[in-house]
Amino acid sequence: MIQDIKGMHHVTSMAGDANVNDAFFTKALGLRRVKKTVNFDAPEVYHLYYGDEVGTPGSVMTTFPFGQMPNGRRGAGEVGVTEFAVPKGSLGFWTEHLQAQGVTGLAEDSAFGEARLSFDGPHGDGLALVESDGRDRTAWTGNGIDNDVGVLGFRGARFVLQDAAATGELLEFMGYQKADTQDNLTRYVVEGGNAADTIDLAEIPDARAAGQGAGSVHHIAFAVEDRAAQLRVRDALLDTGYQVTPVIDRDYFWAIYFRTPGGVLFEIATNEPGFDRDEDTAHLGEALKLPTRYERLRAQIEGNLPTINA
Repeated sequence: MIQDIKGMHHVTSMAGDANVNDAFFTKALGLRRVKKTVNFDAPEVYHLYYGDEVGTPGSVMTTFPFGQMPNGRRGAGEVGVTEFAVPKGSLGFWTEHLQAQGVTGLAEDSAFGEARLSFDGPHGDGLALVESDGRDRTAWTGNGIDNDVGVLGFRGARFVLQDAAATGELLEFMGYQKADTQDNLTRYVVEGGNAADTIDLAEIPDARAAGQGAGSVHHIAFAVEDRAAQLRVRDALLDTGYQVTPVIDRDYFWAIYFRTPGGVLFEIATNEPGFDRDEDTAHLGEALKLPTRYERLRAQIEGNLPTINA
């Protein structure tokens, strides 16, 4: 069994218009844009990162805004809901705030004893706020959301699967433990890591397959402390028969990827070096940062990217 996974690192979604996307995560959810760069494989598209003050692993939502991309189709084989933690007693504030922001799909429910507020993201994303213990996390308040209600980072994620058994076995191999079952939901928790430590598997046998588009989660990343831990995880996955990519330098972390039995794309990302490697903390997310190989094309890339108004 793998013992190096420290919870979630980030979640990356496809998106539509860059300004709509940026306004939603910074104004509606009050997150900080901690990095403005490009998709390393498609530099004509932004890669935007939103999180807490420094982009702590377990707090970062990232997006690829492809402009006019059609919305995806929700279904099986994907991360159906990305869940953010908020302080206990704050959902009343969030219901009023999100209504005022024109957010759709608002619905309150509960799961495993936690109050939840589900809602639609700007491109049909499945999102939820979950009342949770702060666990020493601090919300970013620079976008006008007070600390006593602000987003603390991720709580976890909910996968939608036709058959959850194989993905559950994988999570247990990755160090997660089955914690509880409620109707068709099974919760897995990893101990000893960050506060983004839960994965819920929703088994819906007759669900149609998801179709990727704007609002779809492209991949979910799990955190390891450093490159040595990442290599241990990679070796363990390869020994178990998974097809795992070589280590890829993403400038702010190193990454490996593999596809799960349920169809969800997993990434294992390092907590090092972090988002302040090329920007002062006070100015994270302000300037366009490019991978070294694209610097010579900066004028062309900047000319092709839309201006973000924020």
